[in-house]
Amino acid sequence: MILEHAILPVRSGSEVEFEAAFEQARPLISGQPGFESLSLSRSKESPSQYLLLVQWNSTEDHTEGFRKSPEYETWKRLLRHFYDPHPVVEHFTEVN
Repeated sequence: MILEHAILPVRSGSEVEFEAAFEQARPLISGQPGFESLSLSRSKESPSQYLLLVQWNSTEDHTEGFRKSPEYETWKRLLRHFYDPHPVVEHFTEVN
């Protein structure tokens, strides 16, 4: 199991629109092969920062599967313009 971690820096003042767009985008990722679960959380201290956590069966399910799919192009079109700067995405494995 792989955990994708991304801090999403949303432009201040566009949080409501971002959350609505994210709900439209959610089915694009949840239907992908290797997808397990997703959570989106909003920071209490920095309300324009969101934490995206996605569980995948493998890193390749994300990087080779979803990112090279037509659905990813729609995902980017719906969400990318909200970010400033662009998010950094990392993949984690459980230690124990």
